[in-house]
Amino acid sequence: MSLLEVDDVKITYRTPDKDVHAVNNVSFSIEEGDNYGLVGESGSGKSTLAKSVLGLLDDNGEIRSGSITFNGRELTNLSEREWRDVRWEEIAYIPQSAMDSLDPVMTVGEQIREAIHTHKDVTDAAANERVEEVFDIVGLDPGRTEDYPHEFSGGMRQRVTIAMALVLDPDLIIADEPTTGLDVIVQDKIVQKLMEIQEEIDSSLLLITHEVGVVAETCDEVSVLYGGKVMEQGKTFDVFNDPHNPYTMGLKNAFPEVDEFDENAISIPGSLPDLVEEPTGCVFRNRCPFATEECESAHPPLVGDEDQASACYYNDRADELQERAADPETWGIDVPEDDEGSDVGEVIVETDGLEKWFEQSQSIVADLLGGEPNYVKAVNGVDLDIREGEILGIAGESGCGKSTLAEVVSALQSQTGGDILFEGRPVDDLLDEDTKQFRSKVQFIFQDPFDSLNPRQRVRAAVSEPLKVQGVEPEEIERRVRQTVSDVGLNPPEKYLDKHPDQLSGGERQRVAIAQALVLDPRLLICDEPASMLDVSLKANILNILREMADERDIGIAYISHDLASLSQIADRLAVMYLGRVVETGPTEEVVENPKHPYAASLLEASPRADPSIDRQRVLLPGEPPNPVDLPGGCNFAPRCPKATDKCRQEDPARSEFADGDHEAACFYPVEDIESELLARYAREREQADRESAANIAEHEPATET
Repeated sequence: MSLLEVDDVKITYRTPDKDVHAVNNVSFSIEEGDNYGLVGESGSGKSTLAKSVLGLLDDNGEIRSGSITFNGRELTNLSEREWRDVRWEEIAYIPQSAMDSLDPVMTVGEQIREAIHTHKDVTDAAANERVEEVFDIVGLDPGRTEDYPHEFSGGMRQRVTIAMALVLDPDLIIADEPTTGLDVIVQDKIVQKLMEIQEEIDSSLLLITHEVGVVAETCDEVSVLYGGKVMEQGKTFDVFNDPHNPYTMGLKNAFPEVDEFDENAISIPGSLPDLVEEPTGCVFRNRCPFATEECESAHPPLVGDEDQASACYYNDRADELQERAADPETWGIDVPEDDEGSDVGEVIVETDGLEKWFEQSQSIVADLLGGEPNYVKAVNGVDLDIREGEILGIAGESGCGKSTLAEVVSALQSQTGGDILFEGRPVDDLLDEDTKQFRSKVQFIFQDPFDSLNPRQRVRAAVSEPLKVQGVEPEEIERRVRQTVSDVGLNPPEKYLDKHPDQLSGGERQRVAIAQALVLDPRLLICDEPASMLDVSLKANILNILREMADERDIGIAYISHDLASLSQIADRLAVMYLGRVVETGPTEEVVENPKHPYAASLLEASPRADPSIDRQRVLLPGEPPNPVDLPGGCNFAPRCPKATDKCRQEDPARSEFADGDHEAACFYPVEDIESELLARYAREREQADRESAANIAEHEPATET
């Protein structure tokens, strides 16, 4: 008997107009101790299935047919009282956004103890002991159980939610996009910790994500969902190593690999179907490059065996389709004939020793006593330049200063020290002369397009507004708006110009934000994580648009991301930041294939791979970045670096040149052989930590009922 069995489930959402058929005839099962993945684009039905397993469908949601059994018990007809006994104790849930799921006015320990007391009749002392125990298991300091959520970093908050899910030793853990938006290093830690804990408590895992690489590396079996249907399912190795379904092929090929340089990213054209009507033909046919008339007749059945089954009429042509699906032109992506990289022109912007420090507020007593102010050194001596037609990728963990650097370079914030030259002139002089003119030349694209789009404005008004501010004639405004909207792939423009942001998909909204930035023909475009929250296919589409704009419009682009795999596809050069400083910079291919700084090497090794045959060695950096107010002496990375010596802790290394001089890294002991000297050291540290954790678990018995 399977632990969880979902059998032919159909789920609909009632709306004022028509019902939305969100899940259609989905079946899968999870065995005890197995990791199972549900992967697909947003809107494919993954989270709806998770909510149905937890009995948490929205009020307008309904399971129309099918069965969901857990340990042989039917879940679809449980009362709310019965559900309260199941949730957390038998089935636990890890949500996507830890900040949204944790109560900001309760300590994290209080919240976990509340879950314990709801299900167990235990003393406060026993509950406290269990909270400290699960904190230690997930790698958090047990002394911080009485801290509030805002006192933890994003990755640490996510570990708090994992601790809460583990506290009652559930049989099944459902993790809904637990790593989306997290830095790759934090993501790697979260996934690794989840795997270790799941094995220790002998539970099963249902992982819901659009991150193909995370599923490929962690799950035993997988179902690929699209439009509420299972397109392919089976053993993860078989599904991703030899995909039979065109949708699986598209998802895998759209996933950026860290060693793919200057390639046109594959993206699946179009958008998910409108599910107000039950699909008649293959639900993927309108986006599939291999669709035929047969695909319009009915949705194909899942054909295959328990190791791999695919819903496609052309499973017998899988090898041929895989070869064609690996070509961007198959998906309608124009590939330039001359693909030797972009032609780089003159320097547009240049920084020299750039600093941005924020004064930290002190207590009233400290102010009265005249104490020295403390500063957060967000940007601390950065030298870089961006040229015409070039994309500079700026990489690093959250809190490293990437976004602050972007805001200072674009004059959204003033610098504390150092110089910024734009087209050879100090930015301060340009702002004094004509602020409006400078703003037209430097444009910013934010991570969330809702930050830059007025929900009450139609697309036409949003894209035309910058032109109106600059005093452009109405006839010229209309022409440029239509042209720019078309340039970013919103075709025909008439289909989009009169829509509001809430009528657009996430990828369409981001393209409108890009059009809004490009309509003024800027010289410099600064993109702050513009695709980090998007599905892999939408992310690939955004990357292609920006690469095309850099090449065709000859603009300079600064692309900020924690995802080096995406940067390796789009960027000409990389600058890796850590705690306000650039620790390594150089041509993208050189930095990726031959990283010199241990931090850059760690970022690269933390990037997941969609190929399940690759046995990637996880590089688990110890600890968190130091407090930017109280930076360590010497090299900032020394407290986390496996190569650090006393010299590193006492002296701050300058950047040294490698190769032909374009590649620089600030390290006394540059990485020469990652496998033998960096990864091996981390592996030993991890092994030691595993032994200590196992010893701790053996020493403490779980809290017992009284």
